[in-house]
Amino acid sequence: MSADVDAAVGAAFREERGAVLAALIRQVGDFALAEDAVQDAFEAALASWRRDGVPARPGAWLTVTARRKAIDRLRRARATGGRAERLAELMRIDATAAEDPEMDEPTEIEDDRLRLIFTCCHPALGLEAREALTLRALGGLTTGEIARAFLVAEPTMGKRIVRAKAKIAAAGIPYRVPPAAELPERLRGVLRVLYLIFNEGYARTAGEELLRTDLCAEAIRLARLLVELMPDEAEAWGLLALMLLHDARGEARTDAAGAFVALGEQDRGRWDEEELARGHEALARAIRLGPPGPYALQAAITALHVEAPDPAETDWAQVAALYARLAALDPSPVVALNHAAAVGFAVGPEEALVLLEPLLDDPQLERYPPLHATHADLLRRRGDEAGAAAAYERAAALSANAVERDELLRRRAALP
Repeated sequence: MSADVDAAVGAAFREERGAVLAALIRQVGDFALAEDAVQDAFEAALASWRRDGVPARPGAWLTVTARRKAIDRLRRARATGGRAERLAELMRIDATAAEDPEMDEPTEIEDDRLRLIFTCCHPALGLEAREALTLRALGGLTTGEIARAFLVAEPTMGKRIVRAKAKIAAAGIPYRVPPAAELPERLRGVLRVLYLIFNEGYARTAGEELLRTDLCAEAIRLARLLVELMPDEAEAWGLLALMLLHDARGEARTDAAGAFVALGEQDRGRWDEEELARGHEALARAIRLGPPGPYALQAAITALHVEAPDPAETDWAQVAALYARLAALDPSPVVALNHAAAVGFAVGPEEALVLLEPLLDDPQLERYPPLHATHADLLRRRGDEAGAAAAYERAAALSANAVERDELLRRRAALP
């Protein structure tokens, strides 16, 4: 019974925490207080659900409990001034909700999580702080997971998140979706956040499993809300297309035992054809709306992989050309790495290794497993088994994801 309750609380944390926190921030107007109250609610759930059983609607139970925990915290703090007003408002909301259980139901476009994303992505915050704070608040990622996603040390990321929350409070950043005139300039940070949330779900930085389907689903849900809110933004559609085209293949990326399955070896019968079709439709919409941006270009690259009738027939020359265009439009070490990998298939490993050489000395990528895995694959194809073995071992040692690490060690073991 205890194990069942622990599993239910864990599932609720993954599936409901973002919505509960977003709703409570709207109600209390205080990021830190809301986070503390939500944490209190999950701790209360462990005891209450073991005693009384798991409620039929865990999210609603947690929303009510978190609101009451916030009331308790404000009372204990002997709230004065603005906090006293919040306490009175919270008590009014709680009394109203007790009479109207539907009050805590989520709405469609006026979605609290979308408001929270725009709050976290306010231009008063630095871009990295916006991304990190939203991943923490909406995605429920730990500070360590976010640090690995940004390739920085965990203490550095912890300080960044704390400073971002403090700035929201000090600057009085409003909790709302901005008016139409402000939306375009705020879009870039929001898109980047959704992209990172999806990436963490699609290829976990750490853990025993490759996927976090809850994060993928949340990123896609929020991307859909975004295109509904901003239907003429090409890059919003491009990002949605990219997510859908990747997510459609998610189930085929591991076998029945949970082991990694490379794209060329995947059972295409396990791909979600309806989701692929929606992804292609979103990409076509993005292209119609304007010149392809970084996300539409990445979606176009993914579409080339999906559309190839056989992995051997992938148009690698076109993939490499699109990565070169992406590198010119949105340069980064990771894009340069992907371009080198594509050149390796389009032209050959020797040319790709020349492109990879400066990346191996880039401090940003020094501890990035895909760099060393790509290096290993290129060395293997060139016939340098000893070099490939060392690079595979380096990549495996740096990987915090068990599925990814096992695959790297399998490739190492398969060398002559």
